[in-house]
Amino acid sequence: MHAIRLHTFGPADNLAYESVDAPSPAPGQVRIAVAAAGVHLLDTVLRRGEQGPLPELPALPTIPGREVAGVVESLGEGVAGLWLGKRVVAHLGFAPGGYAESAVVDVDRVHEIPANLDFAQAVAMIGTGRTVMGIVQFSELSTDSVAVVPAAAGGLGTLLVQYAKHAGAAVIGLAGGPEKTALARANGADLAVDYTTPEWPGKVRAWLGGRHATVVFDGVGGAVARDAVDLLGPAGQHIVFGWSSGEPYTLEGISVRVLGPAMMQKAGGPNPIRTLELRALTEAAEGRLVPAVQRFPLSAAADAHHALETRRTTGKVVLEP
Repeated sequence: MHAIRLHTFGPADNLAYESVDAPSPAPGQVRIAVAAAGVHLLDTVLRRGEQGPLPELPALPTIPGREVAGVVESLGEGVAGLWLGKRVVAHLGFAPGGYAESAVVDVDRVHEIPANLDFAQAVAMIGTGRTVMGIVQFSELSTDSVAVVPAAAGGLGTLLVQYAKHAGAAVIGLAGGPEKTALARANGADLAVDYTTPEWPGKVRAWLGGRHATVVFDGVGGAVARDAVDLLGPAGQHIVFGWSSGEPYTLEGISVRVLGPAMMQKAGGPNPIRTLELRALTEAAEGRLVPAVQRFPLSAAADAHHALETRRTTGKVVLEP
């Protein structure tokens, strides 16, 4: 099979398209013929040799990628035969291996894909979608809510805009440049503004007409987060789930970081990650969330990383063998 392998930590061009042996499923695992593999910002962090939130860096050489969708083509010992031939999606957890034509995963991580979702959409929901389900747990959105979504044309932002609109909130989408603001507007934002221009907070205040934002869903941080938080009213929420700008921004008494243990504790249940994944797939299957996807050939993984790191992507980035 073909796969993307990383032999040395460093720039995106270190990602090599190579022929390798297909993995064999261990007991309790399935092998998936990959039709779509998700590319996450964390993948770029690990590729550079930065540990990020994971316990350790992967051993080299490695096949990056932790989100896959496709058809089950082989079963490990002890796996029920009904899985063979199923359309499935799975998050591989800490184990890499997704940027490939075949990947193995424990069967208890696998979900059957709803009939009305394609492989790329399913990949978007198993990672990005489950994160959105985790984020929105911390805010009670209603018709009285005014939600601000920075990076509204990205994978997370797209789904947050849709979720808030479905809940009846007024939604302000912040995005970089006219093309991305147009996407945010088409995606349902009531107001879409270019946060790369210095006058954007004034435009938002004029549109609000004396009202205040009630929640900021912030995965950007930095100056954008600071200006967005200034739009909040006295009881406003600043829900922090990342800082793609490289500069975290939090304000005591207002900001709440929701990634990691806090998100899992809020989801509850014996397997909170699976709970959030099921919620995400259900939201997509029932049409309330429609993930935006930007597709690259598997062989162009380096191009996908370049585009993601330079903010030239919209929606969830997906590799297709």
